[in-house]
Amino acid sequence: MNRLFVLLLLACVLHPVEAQRILSLDSCRAMALRNNKQMSVSRVKQEVAKNLRKSARTKYLPHVSAVGAYVYTSKEISLLSDDTKNELGNMGTTASTGIQNAAGQMFADVPQLGTLLANSAVFQGLMGKVGAAGNQFGQHIIDQFESDTRNTFAGAITVTQPIFMGGAIVALNKMADIGEQMAANSADAKRQQTLFQIDQAYWQVVSLRHKQKLAEGYLKLISKLDTDVQKMIREGVATRSEGLSVSVKVNEAEMTLIKVNDGLTLSRMLLCQLCGMPVDEQVKLVDEEKDSLEVETVNPQFSMEQAMEFRPELRMLRNVVDLNKQTTNILKAGNLPQVALFGGYMVSNPNLYNGFQRKFAGVWNLGVLVRVPIWNWGDVAYKVRAAKGAGTIAALELDEAREKISLQINQSSFKLNEATKQLQLARASVERANENLRTADLGFQEGVISSTTVMEAQTAWLQAQSQKIDAEVNLKLSQVNLQKALGTLQE
Repeated sequence: MNRLFVLLLLACVLHPVEAQRILSLDSCRAMALRNNKQMSVSRVKQEVAKNLRKSARTKYLPHVSAVGAYVYTSKEISLLSDDTKNELGNMGTTASTGIQNAAGQMFADVPQLGTLLANSAVFQGLMGKVGAAGNQFGQHIIDQFESDTRNTFAGAITVTQPIFMGGAIVALNKMADIGEQMAANSADAKRQQTLFQIDQAYWQVVSLRHKQKLAEGYLKLISKLDTDVQKMIREGVATRSEGLSVSVKVNEAEMTLIKVNDGLTLSRMLLCQLCGMPVDEQVKLVDEEKDSLEVETVNPQFSMEQAMEFRPELRMLRNVVDLNKQTTNILKAGNLPQVALFGGYMVSNPNLYNGFQRKFAGVWNLGVLVRVPIWNWGDVAYKVRAAKGAGTIAALELDEAREKISLQINQSSFKLNEATKQLQLARASVERANENLRTADLGFQEGVISSTTVMEAQTAWLQAQSQKIDAEVNLKLSQVNLQKALGTLQE
């Protein structure tokens, strides 16, 4: 006995019975919002807009940049010409020759002294030293002017702080704020659209499930009637024509049940897809097995002004109008002066801060940059006019959307009132159809009513029940439509 229990337990573990998943409307909504791809896209867009807003804030702050460069040129910069270099290189020789000439002219009146001085080894040695020293000094000067700029290294660190950009930075930050709001409004619109779709799919499944039970009940009724009529035909109290009429109704009921089953299967697949589940997932809805749906027949009170504030589509259109205004401000900044502070540190090798030096040396700098546009052939003015035109279009579209939404709200409210009345009439029709069917069944059993009358009563009962299901679901969907029109469709 214990061994048998263990085997049964292992069988249950290895081959578990697939449980049917029970879902309510709220759980379907939560899964749809969590698994909907467009909702995920909206969340990413919100994150993108948030980062763009943070990026726009950095435009107020100073920006630091660094740059480095190396340049090789085939020739170096020379501040001295070749003739000047030649003169400096022979400066000593030129000087000694000049001294000798000057001495010769000085002692021209005493030829013997001039000849003695010219032939003196001491004097000639002195002039040679003077010439060599002068040439050496001249070469030193030439060497000092060598720049060696064929290999040049340079670098700089710059800090820029905008002071006034014509209002462009302020407008850019406002645009970033509006973009973030627009992303949030877009996510809200997609959220409401997702909830609207899931509600429609949910109540479609509930409606078809109720109609499936109705079709099954009708098939049992008509099948029982067919059995009774066949007995009556065998006993000779009913005609074959009556039997064929009932058989046709049985076939029609079977075809109706097949169609309802197919529609219910497809509707469940759609609901599973919207909820992010596999389409072949076995699900059961809470409202499927209820005899009647719990519906509120009270028409909610609403304010048109509040509806205009709640609708995300209108908020997005207002965002578009505001974006066009800020775009116009940015374009207007093109005609205004721009002021910025800048400062930094620059290094170069070779450098000129203490003559030509072949090493890195730098200098600090600080300045003010002012840019004043003078003439652009009206380019900015044309762009501003175009932006204002786009803003006018956005404002007109906003007004048109307000009118359409106002009409949509009134239509949804009217349809809700109409659906409430239809449900009341449908419930009354069901009561009469039930009584009519009961009376027809009793009359048929007593033999005072024909099968045709019973079939008519059953058909009327089927129609009344079907209309009641449609009216209940229609009232649910009408309430959802009104909530969506008011912008209050939330989890």
